Amino acid sequence: MKNPFIINTHSHANMLRQTNIDEAIKAAQDNKIITIVPSSTAQDIFDVDKFIHKYDNVFGYVGVFPEEAKTFSNRTLSDMENIIKNNPKIIGIGEIGLDYYWDKTYKELQKEIFIKQIDFANQMNLPINIHSRDSHGDTLDILKEHNKNSIAIMHCFSGSLEFAKECIKEGIYIALGGVVTFKNAIKAKEVAQDIPLEYLLLETDDPYLAPVPFRGKENQPVYVKYVAEYIAKLRGTTVDEIAKITTENAERIFNLNAK
Repeated sequence: MKNPFIINTHSHANMLRQTNIDEAIKAAQDNKIITIVPSSTAQDIFDVDKFIHKYDNVFGYVGVFPEEAKTFSNRTLSDMENIIKNNPKIIGIGEIGLDYYWDKTYKELQKEIFIKQIDFANQMNLPINIHSRDSHGDTLDILKEHNKNSIAIMHCFSGSLEFAKECIKEGIYIALGGVVTFKNAIKAKEVAQDIPLEYLLLETDDPYLAPVPFRGKENQPVYVKYVAEYIAKLRGTTVDEIAKITTENAERIFNLNAK
């Protein structure tokens, strides 16, 4: 794999509704964009497994999203392990984590399932892709206590620059998406400008959070290039540099050169 590639570390391309999925993936491929698709429920892990088989330069995570913690059962980890063993394009565990924004009534269950999946990722020696919303302190505390050997990525990072620096001290990578292009996204812009490039990753989180100039429309994988362009502008550097360094970061995390 040679630069310039952009690696989109978080894209729900399988959930596109207003955009033809085959065309969206082809647009990404034509723009030298590698796409990594997370799962969100105990059933969705099978859907992602099938989805990524269909396309070149599309990889996947398996994991259960915090709001779907109730779908997690004793069988889920064995299902995830079987998928990983049979599909080398599964390259991480995600998206997993904590979300206290919508419903705080099952925080303890979310923590329990998060810890189980961290332990599993450690056993599989795979990176973890983390969802953290209104839960930054608990998320970091759990990672410090339970994560032994998995590289962690804070997906769609929404914390402050100070929190980003705390994460980086623990070796955690920061992934930014279309939110950084929003006019009032002050914290995201500060993070994009000031964190070391060696800890930055790019994503879209499509079909959500489309970057300017597509805000309000359905997001798609190829729009990650607008995220790269905006961050390059913020940092006073070139898109090629942002693409090169973030790609090298992702290749290192996911061992993509070997795949």
